[in-house]
Amino acid sequence: MKVLTWDDLDRTSRSEALRRGTAAAGPEVTAGVAAIVERVRAGGDRALRELTARLDGAQLDSLTVSREQRDAAVAGLDPSLRAAIAEAAGRIRAFHEAGMQQGYAVETAPGVICRRVVRPIRRVGLYVPAGSAPLPSTALMLGVPAQLAGCPEVVLATPPRPDGTADPTVLAAAAECGIEQIVLVGGAQAVAALAHGTESVPACDKIFGPGNAWVTEAKRQVSTAEGGPGIDLPAGPSEVVVIADSGADAEFVAADLLSQAEHGPDSQVLLLTDSAELAEQVAEQVAAQVETLPRADIARKALASSRLIVTADLDTAVAVSNDYAPEHLILALRDAEEWVPRIDRAGSVFMGDHTPETLGDYCSGTNHVLPTAGAARFTGGVNVAAFQIAMTVQRATPAGLAAVGPCAVALSEAESLHAHQRAVTRRLARLQEVP
Repeated sequence: MKVLTWDDLDRTSRSEALRRGTAAAGPEVTAGVAAIVERVRAGGDRALRELTARLDGAQLDSLTVSREQRDAAVAGLDPSLRAAIAEAAGRIRAFHEAGMQQGYAVETAPGVICRRVVRPIRRVGLYVPAGSAPLPSTALMLGVPAQLAGCPEVVLATPPRPDGTADPTVLAAAAECGIEQIVLVGGAQAVAALAHGTESVPACDKIFGPGNAWVTEAKRQVSTAEGGPGIDLPAGPSEVVVIADSGADAEFVAADLLSQAEHGPDSQVLLLTDSAELAEQVAEQVAAQVETLPRADIARKALASSRLIVTADLDTAVAVSNDYAPEHLILALRDAEEWVPRIDRAGSVFMGDHTPETLGDYCSGTNHVLPTAGAARFTGGVNVAAFQIAMTVQRATPAGLAAVGPCAVALSEAESLHAHQRAVTRRLARLQEVP
């Protein structure tokens, strides 16, 4: 990894240093995804089988996983792993349940009651990646909030293994969340199927889940189609920023950077520090630690678009991070809590030397489906509210109409919307007729 000094860079060089590695893949990915989406929309299950054979190397007789197959796979897992899945689910459930939105009612004027009511989305699609590594944790991060929201139908899509079966740990996580509908399809084709529906995959009202650039682009495309589904957020290639002071442990920092770099070749990791000495130590640690990783080749590709940046002070480091708006932000600082009020753009923040981002990925309780590619500028991570619709309900009594009607009359007159106005004035006139 390169060590750069922020003050030595001009504006163009600074932008290049923070440029995400996926930026150059845009046109190719956009066109490829469009072709896949159209092929699935037109060809249904047949297209899914053909794409799965070509892209995943699996020949499938059925695209669905039966309850019996799911339960058999779960039963074959090591009991300690099943216990870990249940343990993680419990903490995720506790965290998300505490923050669930509630309905409320307000009397905004005498005789005018306005309410907000919460309803679950009828059918949701959960995409759980399982390409170079299965992600049962993602099934929990999506399945638990969907379960808490009370969504009547939950469809989970995950890529098959070469033998045509789903990863048993993903199935165990699905079972933990009470998910019955599981389909064996991955990538952009899974998103297309969840959006448009096929013979085996029901069309969903909203699609959730992280993925590579192809999955992220597929979500964007289907969400902009006429009648298309909603999507949770841009949750693409993983990224982390570590802000560290001179007291940080270089070994820990390097380990945190590599934990995200191993996700995929299009991941990006950044260190921002006011200590040139620490930056050099981290560079040495990264070089040494990457050699011991089973996924070293993947991590090295991600490191090619990653940087170690020395800033004049920690205030500058925080400003750079806020502009970058990372998915994950680790504050490897002696007084980490004091810096949190200054952070206004990050998907999830991890404080201190003993809070690796890995905990958030698996079992601390927060959600790991987070905004990437700078989307933390305008949205947060997945929560229960993302699986719900908030509707407003209102009722006015005759006295309430008399109280607020003149306000509506004045505003509709200002907008020259006279039919709006008369919907009120006709009622007010009728009230005046009543003895």
